[in-house]
Amino acid sequence: MSFHEVQRLLRLMNVEMEQEHAFQLFQAADTSQSDTLEGQEFIEFYKALTKRVEVLELFGNFSADGQKLTLLEFVDFLQEEQKEGDHASDLALELIDRHEPSESGKLRHVLSMDGFLSYLYSKDGDIFNPSCLPIYQDMTQPLNHYYINSSHNTYLVGDQLCGQSSVEGYIRALKRGCRCVEVDVWDGPSGEPVVYHGHTLTSRILFKEVVATLAQYAFQTSDYPVILSLENHCSWEQQEIIAHHLTEILGDQLLSTTLDGQLPTQLPSPEELQKKILVKGKKLSTLEEDLEEEEELETELEGEQEPELESQFESETQELSPRSKDKNEKKSKAILCPSLSALVIYTKTVSFYNFTHSKEHYRFYELSSFSETKAKNLIKETGNQFVQHNAWQLSRVYPSGLRTDSSNYNPQEFWNAGCQMVAMNVQTAGLEMDIYDGLFRQNGGCGYVLKPDFLRDTQSSFHPERPISPFKAQTLQIQVISGQQLPKVDKTKEGSIVDPLVRVEIFGVRPDTTRQETSYVENNGFNPYWGQTLCFQLLVPELAMLRFLVKDYNWTSRNDFIGQYTLPWTCMQQGYRHIHLLSKDGTSLHPASLFVHICMLEGLREVES
Repeated sequence: MSFHEVQRLLRLMNVEMEQEHAFQLFQAADTSQSDTLEGQEFIEFYKALTKRVEVLELFGNFSADGQKLTLLEFVDFLQEEQKEGDHASDLALELIDRHEPSESGKLRHVLSMDGFLSYLYSKDGDIFNPSCLPIYQDMTQPLNHYYINSSHNTYLVGDQLCGQSSVEGYIRALKRGCRCVEVDVWDGPSGEPVVYHGHTLTSRILFKEVVATLAQYAFQTSDYPVILSLENHCSWEQQEIIAHHLTEILGDQLLSTTLDGQLPTQLPSPEELQKKILVKGKKLSTLEEDLEEEEELETELEGEQEPELESQFESETQELSPRSKDKNEKKSKAILCPSLSALVIYTKTVSFYNFTHSKEHYRFYELSSFSETKAKNLIKETGNQFVQHNAWQLSRVYPSGLRTDSSNYNPQEFWNAGCQMVAMNVQTAGLEMDIYDGLFRQNGGCGYVLKPDFLRDTQSSFHPERPISPFKAQTLQIQVISGQQLPKVDKTKEGSIVDPLVRVEIFGVRPDTTRQETSYVENNGFNPYWGQTLCFQLLVPELAMLRFLVKDYNWTSRNDFIGQYTLPWTCMQQGYRHIHLLSKDGTSLHPASLFVHICMLEGLREVES
C-alpha cells in the first residue's frame, strides 16, 4: 500500500490527519524502506494509528513499571477510580482472568496494556452497570408499583391517518419488550371483527390474526404479563366473536378469573401473573359481583338446579345475582356483552373525574386513561394527588390525537408522577424513544421497572413540579475524554470527515432537566479528543435519565446526529467508562464509542470544570 493509498484509506476511516504526521507514521512502519506497507508493516502502522494515548496515560498512573498492572495495582485502580468497593480484590482476579490475553499474565495475576484496554472496552468497563442487565428488581410487588413498557395503536407501522395496519406492529413491539399493547376493534365483514384506526384510511387486519400473533410472541422476550388494551367499537354479535377468539386462541394464556378465585385486596404482582395475558377494557359488573355470582352458581350446581341454570344461560343478558338484575335490565340495550365483560379481571377501565372521586368510588383494579394534555394539566395542578393516585391504581397515558404523524411526547414528565403505562408510538424513532428504551434497558429488558419508593407510597409528599429534598441531591461530574471510530454522517462523500461534539442531556424533574456540550473537534471522527468536564446538579437523581448525544458540528445548519446512548442514573457506573453508541433506531454502531470519566458526589456543590 503506497502512501497515497494510505491517505485515501484514512479519509475512508473518517480521520483527517496532517500529511506530515501521517507520513512519519508511514515511514516508521516501512521497515523494509520500500515506500510501501506490506503485511506486518501495515499492522504496525494501524497499531500506531489506533494507539490510545489517554488510556496509556491512565495505565501509567497505576503501573509502577509501565508494562503491566500487578494484582495490587489493579485493585487500587478499581477501588480509587472505578468505585468498586470492598469486593475489588475478588473482582480484579475475575477481570484479569476474563481480559488478560496472555496465559502467563493470567497465571501471574497481572494485566497488560492490551488486557487493560480489553477490560475498559468490555461490558465490565461499560457505563451501564452489568448488575442491572439481568432481572435484579423485586418482582413480587403489586402491578401498579412498576413502570410498564406500553405501546399506542400497536397495529400501526406508519402514521395515524393513512398508515398500514399490520400484525408486524405487534411482533416488533413484543420483541422489544412491550407489555401493554393496544387494539382498536371494529365490526368487520362476514361477522369477523377487524382492527384499524377508526374513521381514518388506515388499512385493516383481522382481530383473530392479532390474537394469534399475541399467542405466539407474547412471551418470547419476557415471561411477565401482557396487558391487551381493548378499544371495543363492535356490535353485540361481534363482541361475542371477540370473546370467543380470545378464549379459544389464547387458551391458558388468558387470565379469565382471579388467581385463586378469592377477592384480592391489591393487584397481583408481575411474578404471580407470569405467562398471562390480561384484557384491559370496560366491565358490566364489579369483581366482587362476579365472585359472588360464581359462589351462587356453585351453590345452585350443588343443589342440582340444572333446568333453571339452562334458562339463565339462554338469556345471556341476565345476571345470576338478584342485586345486579335491576342494573342489568337498565343495560338490556347496553353495547357491552357479558361474555367479553367477564374476561376483564384486574384491569377494568373507568372514566376519570377527579382524584377525590376516584378515591371514594373506585377500586384498586379499576384504571383510567389520560390524554397527554389532561395528564400534563393534572401534574401541574394536582401533582402530589396524581403521585398518590398512582401508588394504588394503574394509569395509562396516550399521545394526543393531533399527533397524526405518530410523533411522541417525552415520557419522563409522566414517569415523574408515577404513571405506569405511558404509551408510545414505538414505530417512531427519536429522542423520546431513546429515553423510553433507556429506562427499559434494565431489569432484563422484561418490560417492568420498579418505581422509586416515594412513588409507591399512598401517603407520599412528593410533588413532581415542586420537588423538595427528603431525597438525596447529588452532583455529577462527567469528563468527556475521547471518541473512537465514529461513523461518517454522509457516507456517500469520500472526503467528508465529521467534526464531532458531545452533548450530555439530563431528563428528570423540571429543575434537573438540562444539557451541556463540549466544543467540537475538527476533522476527526476516528479518535477525537475533548478532555472537557461537564457538571450537573440533581435534586431527584432516582428519576434522572442521561443521554449522551454525539453530533457533527455544522455552522450553516443544525448539527447532524452521529450516535447516542441513554440510560437511567440508577444504572450508571462511576469511573473510567466506555459508552457504546447506538443509531437513531437503537441498533449498535459498533465499534463507535465514547470514553468518559464519571464521578458522583453527595449533595449540591460547586465543582470547577
